[in-house]
Amino acid sequence: MSENHIIINVGRQLGSGGRTIGQMLAKELGCQFYDREILNLAAKESGFSEKLFEQNDEHKRFFKALFQPHAQHVNDGNFYTNRLSQESLFQFQAEAIRHAASSGSCVFVGRCADYILRDFDHVINIFITADLEERAARVAERHQCDHEKALHIINQKEGSRASFYNYYTGRKWGDSANYDLCINSSLLGIEGTERFIAQFVTQRLAVRG
Repeated sequence: MSENHIIINVGRQLGSGGRTIGQMLAKELGCQFYDREILNLAAKESGFSEKLFEQNDEHKRFFKALFQPHAQHVNDGNFYTNRLSQESLFQFQAEAIRHAASSGSCVFVGRCADYILRDFDHVINIFITADLEERAARVAERHQCDHEKALHIINQKEGSRASFYNYYTGRKWGDSANYDLCINSSLLGIEGTERFIAQFVTQRLAVRG
């Protein structure tokens, strides 16, 4: 891996603007951006359909969905010989993340990438938070719902996200000890937060040499 090879992993609270910030970082630093794109790579490498990975994205409890009647989850139609399990699906995704990270500079959003790539060089792990009211407003706009419903969505999805992360990493989702930088995007705004992180990444890599 060359010294110019950068890997940035972005963990984020729902509604914090983490995905948008990740996209902006990737563009500014010349990195490939991966969020849901990693699901497509995992599907291609595993032989399972992308729909299966989408249905179970960052969720720990998904066996009920896997065995619904007439579900078409395996591209080659050979469902039972593909050793389908929660752990195997995670491993397919992890391999896709490692393969992408080995191919060039990347920004990954979520999906335990910070843990999966823990032994890679030139890795920066970021966690982005935001004030709850601001997060709820973004979620309400995205889902076209009221404030109360937005809070419910945040609690539900973050619960699933935390369970997924905690189970597969043995760590605690959002714990500052797991990251090089934790930042509240409400303080500087989306663009200001991205600029701050980009400067941090540049300086951090310079110190590491």
